[in-house]
Amino acid sequence: MTFPLHWPTLGLSLLLAACASTAPPTTVAPVLPTQWQAPLPHNGTLTDLSQWWQQQGDPLLVELIDAAQRVSPGVSAARARIAQARATQVGAGASLGPSLDASASASRAPVQSGGGVGGGAGSTGFSANSPPATTLQAGLQAAWEIDLFGGHRANLDAAQARLDGAEAQWHDARVSVAAEVANQYLALRSCQRLLAVSEADAASRAETARLTELSTNAGFTAPANAALARASAADARSRATQQRGQCALDLKALVALTGLAEPDLKQKVVKALVESSDLAPVFIAFVPLQTLSQRPDVFSAEREVVAASGDVGFAQAQRLPRLSLNGSIGVIGYRVAGVSVNADTWSIGPISLSVPLFDGGRAVANVAAAQARYDDAVLQYQGKVRQAVREVEEALVNLQSTDARSADAATASEGYRAAFTATEARYRAGLASLVELEDTRRTALAADTTRLTLQRERAAAWVALYRAVGGGWQAPAPLAAAPR
Repeated sequence: MTFPLHWPTLGLSLLLAACASTAPPTTVAPVLPTQWQAPLPHNGTLTDLSQWWQQQGDPLLVELIDAAQRVSPGVSAARARIAQARATQVGAGASLGPSLDASASASRAPVQSGGGVGGGAGSTGFSANSPPATTLQAGLQAAWEIDLFGGHRANLDAAQARLDGAEAQWHDARVSVAAEVANQYLALRSCQRLLAVSEADAASRAETARLTELSTNAGFTAPANAALARASAADARSRATQQRGQCALDLKALVALTGLAEPDLKQKVVKALVESSDLAPVFIAFVPLQTLSQRPDVFSAEREVVAASGDVGFAQAQRLPRLSLNGSIGVIGYRVAGVSVNADTWSIGPISLSVPLFDGGRAVANVAAAQARYDDAVLQYQGKVRQAVREVEEALVNLQSTDARSADAATASEGYRAAFTATEARYRAGLASLVELEDTRRTALAADTTRLTLQRERAAAWVALYRAVGGGWQAPAPLAAAPR
């Protein structure tokens, strides 16, 4: 109900405000480890991860990431969520100030005669000779609901927090696209190198099969050896064909991510593979725990806690009295029988206080629902932090593991390749059997494959670390508390 403001009602409103519960805290301390448990690779310094891809020394990778971000549906959806959150924030801010409406009206009607009032049956109330009168009105009407208990301020804080979170999610979408494109590009590069090894192995086995066939036809080699050589050559061709098909699939996946034409992209990849070497890893000596707060998903979850707290405050304010102030200013023009009369009008008030008495429990239920959403936001935030710690730990473990195995894999590859070259020379001189040659060849091929696969794993671990620390994004400075 609404009634004029008096001291008793003001006292009642202040009493209800004193009894009202406050909103839950907007900050929650996550449980963080004192230090990373996984060993950290290298002894360099922490670099600017926002320039991560430029530091890799591969311009094509940067070009592919930019192209993918332009056509990514996820990035587009995140950008739309920013626009929606910004519109909501503007609407929430507008509720703190007064509203102003303009109105205008015009009417024309005959003047009502005095004799028509209280007249008998059939009286029209108008004189037959009364001239028509024209009435024109224009004015402004203002209304303002005073934020007596901070409900609208809490709603604005929630909208601002969700806007910050939406902007963080936009960056998170861009980081995800960059990581996905980098992984696919690195997979294609690795596939091309494995294809080169497979094709070289197939050519070598084909040459061995040709020489063995000639030796068999001359009667110097048993037919069984020729059959073994042919089988080995066929197996190598099959492996190369399979690898070639995998590379084609990787290329098509990269086309789908970037939206580039497949022939152009294929030429660029081939050129980059010839001109560039392995991607240069970014040396990191430490990853400070503060980096977790810069992850877009962690920051967004933290802002959702702030927003949920504001929702609780807004829901609580709806249970309390609401104070509103109205006012108007206008002008009236009246013209009848050639005579014009103008008048200015204004009013301040009424000042009204609305006290909720009974709503069937709706306001209480809204508070309970907002509190439940707040509790869930806190748990989601803490879960995001734990997941972030896990992803950083896993990336560091993979980096350390691949780094420790790299030297051994290179040594093994070189050794087995040298052993195969020597065995092949002995076979052609008639000092080694074909079975011995094929065993040595399989071992050398496996060692080369392991070395290249390890390079791919190490590159993927660097991409995972880039993703785990949020791509180097910096959280905005905390907003200054506005006076209530």
